[in-house]
Amino acid sequence: MKSTELRELTYKELYDKLLEAKKEYFNLRFQQATGQLEKTSELKKARRNIARILTCLNEKKKKEGK
Repeated sequence: MKSTELRELTYKELYDKLLEAKKEYFNLRFQQATGQLEKTSELKKARRNIARILTCLNEKKKKEGK
């Protein structure tokens, strides 16, 4: 997802997306460890997606004062 799309989501939706992204990253790492991962660039994309979501979560925290 793009960061503009993420900023439109609520805090709860962002947190759900974060959990989903972390599960996806875990699965990709597991595939790589077992030699089943063909596109290693997916790991980098997943990591960046997690960072993007965390950034938006932190922005919302600061904005809402949580």
